[in-house]
Amino acid sequence: MDRTLVRDARHKIGSRILLYGWVHRIRDLGNLTFLLLRDRSGLIQVVLEGKDRPALRLETVVRIEGAVVPNDQVQGRVEIHATKVEVVSDVEYDHLPLAVNAGVIKEGLDTILNHRVLSLRNPKVHGIFLVQQEIIRAFRDFFRAQGFTEIQTPKIVAEGAEGGAELFPVKYFKKRAYLAQSPQFYKQMMVAAGYERVFEVGHAYRAELHNTNRHLNEYISLDVEMGFIQDEHDLMAIENEFLRYLFSTLPETCGEELACYGVELADPGAIPKLSVGEAQALLKKEYGKILPPGSIDAEAEKLLGRYVKEKTGSDFLFLTGFPVSKRPVYAMPMEDDPNLTKSFDLLYKGLEITTGGQRIHSYRMLHDKMLAFGLNPEDFGFYLDTFKYGVPPHGGFAIGCERLTMQLLNLANVREASLFPRDLDRVTP
Repeated sequence: MDRTLVRDARHKIGSRILLYGWVHRIRDLGNLTFLLLRDRSGLIQVVLEGKDRPALRLETVVRIEGAVVPNDQVQGRVEIHATKVEVVSDVEYDHLPLAVNAGVIKEGLDTILNHRVLSLRNPKVHGIFLVQQEIIRAFRDFFRAQGFTEIQTPKIVAEGAEGGAELFPVKYFKKRAYLAQSPQFYKQMMVAAGYERVFEVGHAYRAELHNTNRHLNEYISLDVEMGFIQDEHDLMAIENEFLRYLFSTLPETCGEELACYGVELADPGAIPKLSVGEAQALLKKEYGKILPPGSIDAEAEKLLGRYVKEKTGSDFLFLTGFPVSKRPVYAMPMEDDPNLTKSFDLLYKGLEITTGGQRIHSYRMLHDKMLAFGLNPEDFGFYLDTFKYGVPPHGGFAIGCERLTMQLLNLANVREASLFPRDLDRVTP
């Protein structure tokens, strides 16, 4: 017989089928044993009669043949009356380090991450990455439909796109190179190459000395860059459109997983906007919080998220008009105030998930800006020279995939939304 997945058993009532999977739960009543069998598609109850059956423990990999019988009292409304059970792969442990078959794993996050493969067998944890898969799929589908080309850019680079000390050095033969902070330079170069609209799903690396619930040192970046824009508002508009598409499609593609986390998604609608100056004034007035000019810290993000939710019902907020000093060298200054940039952040439930803005497309302006930032233009010749040959007005943004997943499912720590997180202390598993 060909294998049947658990999710397809309900379509084969009265038939004899073959299942493979893991023993998720055991309830032994003597002459009658109830198993929950788990495979990649879900869980199903298996009924074993008589005492002539193999000894089974949790997480044993088994092969089961049996008849599909209706039962309205169990998950999936069918169960399997087994006629044959074989052990495919036995287990060797004194005790499981965490409760795979619990609704919620109660062990601490370190234990969960130290035993990551085992924790991913828990259906609720497993569901996080089914949702994340659908976020990435929707990102690709949406931007392809908008005429964007998917690209893959180098992750070993000669210079950092955003400079500073947040770079991981790499010994590259007889040279020093770095892990890419961002595909920023390459995104812009691909716009200049005539593709006009590009996107990428790729890893980014930040050597930040942060150890918080919102920071990772390796993360998945959902990057977008587009040419022939009017200004940064075009970029905010297309991200707003993407989020509306995402929130409409996720209930269709992973409704069970969202329900498992108690998440109901509503159309984000038109996302409200505040300039950084307006946000700082609001924070001072409403919460007595005073910040340095141009700064929005983590607490401020949370307060702004709460305020906007109470006043507008929106979980999202665009922050605009960041100072030149708070943005990378390539950020386009505003015409009416060259101390501010045509840039933005997007907050989701009080956490920044996106940074973006219009970029400088003038060779001379970018060259002079590098000098003003204390950079040597010759170190960035491969990038800077691109702008000698005609580059359209352009800009883009990057969405942190793990942060988006975290906020969407209301997780407590971004590491929960990373398969194998990398932070200050963790490089295994």
